[in-house]
Amino acid sequence: MKQDHKVLTLKTLNKSNIWDAQENDIFRLWESGEKEADFKDNLQHYMDIIKSGFELEEIKIDNPKVFEKYEERGFKIGQIKLDDKHVQKWAVKKRPINRVTDLTYENIRHISAAKLMEVLERNFGGGWESLSQSIQDIILSGFDISTTTLPANRLHKPGGMYEKKVNDGFEVLEIPKGSWVEAIFAKLKPEVEKPRYKSEFDEDDKKMRDFDEDEDDEELDDVNEDSGEDYDEDDDSYDEDKLTEESYRTTFDTDPEDLNMEAEDVAEEEY
Repeated sequence: MKQDHKVLTLKTLNKSNIWDAQENDIFRLWESGEKEADFKDNLQHYMDIIKSGFELEEIKIDNPKVFEKYEERGFKIGQIKLDDKHVQKWAVKKRPINRVTDLTYENIRHISAAKLMEVLERNFGGGWESLSQSIQDIILSGFDISTTTLPANRLHKPGGMYEKKVNDGFEVLEIPKGSWVEAIFAKLKPEVEKPRYKSEFDEDDKKMRDFDEDEDDEELDDVNEDSGEDYDEDDDSYDEDKLTEESYRTTFDTDPEDLNMEAEDVAEEEY
């Protein structure tokens, strides 16, 4: 069974490691978590995680006989403080894993191979192929599984597959099928942490991008140099000396007699 080396607290609980906890742990973790500043904000989150691995029932009748009935059903009784004003009595019981439908990706690595064999044996003796693909996938995510079907008198042959698997630490479930027997072998997979690494393709791709960026910068510099125009301060195409009085004239040469005639015409038009 997988052991989580991290110390369990309300903050570190998740839907996987909750299966490592027992009923008494829930009350202990809750009591410790009450002291956290963000306890109230995360209360519903903690409840949801605990309920994924445990049955929780609030006991509303404070009566010893009621407590006894819960204890007969395998519950542990304790107090849970929700806030300063609300303290409730709860019955807590870890959810059982008795059927193949109880298996999940979260709890599969938290049971032993022997426990898995017990669960499979309750599956109406149908054998490995009788399991749905989804259940097989869940089991294979946590266990190495192999099967063989042989005549009953050959299954335990010395030096055969059965003997080798048992010697290698596999648990075995035998399912009779007439004069034949199907053997299912199961062993918990070692937990392997995948190393993080950069592939050579990533490095080559990065180098290529850097090279392309350098080329783009060089091409941009060349374009700027080619398109630039030199400005010659000595260019005499525009000579300030040529800006004489004639360049700014706003009057016109007119005959005085013509001006007098225009003035008379204006005077005649006035009323």
